[in-house]
Order: sequence, then C-alpha cells, then structure tokens
Amino acid sequence: MARRRIDPADGVPALDAWWTDPDAAPRPTVATAVRYCLEELAERRPGNSVEVRVPPFGVTQCVAGPRHTRGTPPNVVETDARTWLGLATGALTWSEAVASGAVVASGTRTDLADALPLFAR
Repeated sequence: MARRRIDPADGVPALDAWWTDPDAAPRPTVATAVRYCLEELAERRPGNSVEVRVPPFGVTQCVAGPRHTRGTPPNVVETDARTWLGLATGALTWSEAVASGAVVASGTRTDLADALPLFAR
C-alpha cells in the first residue's frame, strides 16, 4: 500500500516551524517537513533516474531519465535533514552544500541546483 502524500496543511506549518527555529523543531515536525519537501521535489521533477535520500526521514526518486529498479541506483544524492531543508528553502545553495561535504552526490545526473529551492524564504 502506497503512503499518502503529506497534506500541505500539515507540511507547510512543519516547514515554517523548522524555518523559525531549526534547533528547537521537534523530531516529528522535522520528519514531516523533510517528507513534504521530498514529495514536492518528486512532484516538480518527476522521474526515476535520481534517488534523493534524507536518512532517517525519507527518500524519493525524481528527475526524468533512465528508470532504476534494482540494486544501488546509479544517481544518488544523500544529505541530512538540516541541509535538505536548507536547500529546499533557499537558506543554503546547492554549490555551498556540495562544497562543504553536507551533500554527497554520486552519478552523472545528481546536480539538483536547477530544482532548488522549492520554497523561497
């Protein structure tokens, strides 16, 4: 059974709460914000050629191109929740996150600079 998409009525307030005070946002709020942003990325950049991982909160596939179905995907982006939410809100740029090592991107299709931010603050 597929998981239901996070309702914007829940996702937006979670993202706002994180944005207001990232250090004080409760874990369930961070989890909702991360998943909401991952779902939004998949909606805006549909496809299955890149897997974006934000452990332990969520993962999504996005970006049109060759579909991956088994084993380790050839194009993987992985980061922590704080970095992901910073990228999603524009508090952090793709190049800053990659240069600092906060984002680990492997594969030829993993540059998400043109897809972020999802929500300008």
